[in-house]
Amino acid sequence: MKPIVLFGTGKIAEVLLYFFTHHSDRQVVACSVDRDYLPGQEWQGLPVVPFDEITRSHPPETHDMFVALGYQDMNALRTAKCAEARQLGYTLASYLHPESGLPGDCVYGDNCFIMNQVHIHPCVKLGNNVFVWSGAMIGHHSLIGDNCWLTSCANISGVVEVGDNCFFAVNSTVGNSVRIGANCFVGANALITKSADEGQVFIAESSKPLRLNSQQFLRMSRFSDV
Repeated sequence: MKPIVLFGTGKIAEVLLYFFTHHSDRQVVACSVDRDYLPGQEWQGLPVVPFDEITRSHPPETHDMFVALGYQDMNALRTAKCAEARQLGYTLASYLHPESGLPGDCVYGDNCFIMNQVHIHPCVKLGNNVFVWSGAMIGHHSLIGDNCWLTSCANISGVVEVGDNCFFAVNSTVGNSVRIGANCFVGANALITKSADEGQVFIAESSKPLRLNSQQFLRMSRFSDV
């Protein structure tokens, strides 16, 4: 397998570098970012090469690439960089943790990141550039479009169709046989039981704090006696 160039030097890139280093047979040999965002000549012990020079120092004939960016602009930044890397001729690697538990029939595209201890049922299809974090669940016969982001403990029930460039926050839940349009934002603890149009936003109200402080609450609830 070809060595990998990691695009990015932020927190997401640091997470991917950890997994590639400790839980993968693939070797990351360099990082790349746009010239305006160079952190220096090295990052995490790896050389950093401006993106406009990467094909000369680490050509696509001998290297693959992984675009390790976050969900900025509804995943649009990561989507654009994947497209640029493909245009330069790079094959975009996907990362599947060896303890992901991914079913053998799962179909997935390039630049996907499947963390350990996810819960993905059989008969699931993931598009290109899909990130699935630990604890996320995707039910049987569901389809996740390109460039989506499922944060830890997001729940997609069975027979669900998710459009491109969607974001699902912690503990968000989509009911069975629901269709989610492209570019939807589903916030933490939000519940969707009916199909959603493109670009919709779902936010669950934050829990309101009690008037009691923690010490008053402990005294009144006798919680400490348990």
